[in-house]
Amino acid sequence: MANIKFHLGEEIPLEMHKVRMVQRLDLVPIERRQEAIQEAGNNTFLLFNKDIYLDMLTDSGVNAMSDKQTASMLVVDDSYAGSATYTRLKDKLTEIFGTEYFLPVHQGRACENLLAKFFVKEGTFVPMNYHFTTTKAHIMVNGGTVLELFKSEALNPISTDPFKGNMDLDALQQVIEKEGAEKIAFIRMEAGTNLIGGQPVALDNFMAVSKIARANGIPFIIDASLWADNLHFIKTREEKYRELSTREITRMMTDTADLVYFSARKLGHVRGGGIITNNEETYKRLLEMLPLYEGFSTYGGMSTREMEAMTVGLDETMDEEMINQGPIFIKFMVEELLKLGVPVVTPPGGLGCHLDAMQFLSHVPQEQYRAGALGAALYLASGVRGMERGTVSEERNADGSDHLAAVELLRLALPRRVFTLSQVKYTIDRIAWLYENRKLIGGLEFYDEPKVLRFFFGKLKPTSDWQEKLVAKFKADFGDSL
Repeated sequence: MANIKFHLGEEIPLEMHKVRMVQRLDLVPIERRQEAIQEAGNNTFLLFNKDIYLDMLTDSGVNAMSDKQTASMLVVDDSYAGSATYTRLKDKLTEIFGTEYFLPVHQGRACENLLAKFFVKEGTFVPMNYHFTTTKAHIMVNGGTVLELFKSEALNPISTDPFKGNMDLDALQQVIEKEGAEKIAFIRMEAGTNLIGGQPVALDNFMAVSKIARANGIPFIIDASLWADNLHFIKTREEKYRELSTREITRMMTDTADLVYFSARKLGHVRGGGIITNNEETYKRLLEMLPLYEGFSTYGGMSTREMEAMTVGLDETMDEEMINQGPIFIKFMVEELLKLGVPVVTPPGGLGCHLDAMQFLSHVPQEQYRAGALGAALYLASGVRGMERGTVSEERNADGSDHLAAVELLRLALPRRVFTLSQVKYTIDRIAWLYENRKLIGGLEFYDEPKVLRFFFGKLKPTSDWQEKLVAKFKADFGDSL
């Protein structure tokens, strides 16, 4: 980031872009917010955009595209097969990552489906630094078992460890020795661990995991969806690589893996995704599956417009002044909340600011879904939509009991180049009020629960009249304010 000091002493993140197109937002009254969250079954996923002021559910598919990306969408080759647009994108991926083969898909989840079907067999294991919901589901559906080999610091919300996403190398060695290399479908590393606060992985850790994998003949796969944030953190937190360019670090990261996949909804800021590799045999076998699940090899599940925009977006991902925008705004939000005593995940990671619902709502039993309750309460207080990343996001145990999450987080994603500093400050203000009144917040219970990935469509209800009490306190404190 450019070294910028303010004469008046305030330290604030500085936008490295200007706004040239706007989209109207509405902040509906709290009475409507109460109706909306009830209609949504207290699941923020099921809220409609017309009732949302700031949408911090995710940064997936909602990052702002640049002017150059938008312009590129007008210059496309719409050919079904053999499109020049595909060639431009493939060449850009080769230029940046150094990979020869590329399989386009409609989003990161499609990559997970193809890879699980290809690598995972009944009774095999997939060690990873931390699971992601849909990744785990795809592996389980295909008969595999996920083994999370994170360091103890990963689950400590107030840790100062700069790389809480690192894999535990000793644990990895032990798993290979215990289960046998032939039972390991692949080793997966998430470059920026989504479910524990967007915490990064050190370049040295990627290298060490790669060395173990190759010594045992096990495929090593990187989920690069949060690659941009991880690049920023390697440059700013891993001293020995501080002077390297983002492109140099990218090549070093890619070289550790046998295969890399990504959601372009995060990496590249468009709706799409892809798998890249230098392994010709793996590429050819995955290619056979592509038309069955996605589409022809030169478009996969994407439109050519998205592919043109991705080509530009990937180039922009190599610009430190672009990729630092998310992390520095998240850092500002985290540090301001810390000053107010609000429990948040530290150090600030990528993707968004994460409220520690385990501490925020310590009076609510974890079986009553603390993070989910906090998400509903924050929406009531602010019109801001966050995402539950706790027990609701877990699958039930085989006996039907809840698998209590190791952490209970409410993720407040900051899509890149979308929100202004005043909007971030508004969110901080409402969170501070909510924390002061946290004892009014109660729990939730399911009344409509899907069997798989319940956090997408499940519906819950309050365990008491706590929402009415919270609304009454809001009106008493804020009057007729929205």
